[in-house]
Amino acid sequence: MFVGGQAVLLHGAPRLTHDVDVTVGVSPEQVRDVLAACEELDLEVVVADPAGFAAETFVCPARHRPTGVRVDFIFSNTVYERSAISRAVDVELAGEALPFAAAEDLLLLKLFAGRPRDLEDARSIVSRQRGRLDWLYLEQWAEEFSGEDLPRRLQELRSFDA
Repeated sequence: MFVGGQAVLLHGAPRLTHDVDVTVGVSPEQVRDVLAACEELDLEVVVADPAGFAAETFVCPARHRPTGVRVDFIFSNTVYERSAISRAVDVELAGEALPFAAAEDLLLLKLFAGRPRDLEDARSIVSRQRGRLDWLYLEQWAEEFSGEDLPRRLQELRSFDA
């Protein structure tokens, strides 16, 4: 499913983004499958040791040969990530249905990352989705990640949904 800036364009405030982030429902041990997909999509992997890099970072970075656009494949095999992928919403682009993270899951991913840009994105998602977010779902998963301080961050954002 598409996450990151591309999904923020769907659920939050429009912003400039220079890359495409795709969460794949496989573990880093399945990097060969991602490499095969890269070849089919005319993507060049931009690290010398994709298997080692994926094992260490859970990412396989690539670049689209014709356009130079960066595409990061994010390995994801936790229960939460599999759940988020199953909840993805299809968006039709150029005649193709592409799965994008649901607003709630994108919000959780942004809070989990916690960088200033991610927190700004999270606020924009809550603001744009005003009144449509499933706060029970958000709170349940935030509690699962309670060691990450997500429950507090989530409650701070709730004021933007008023």
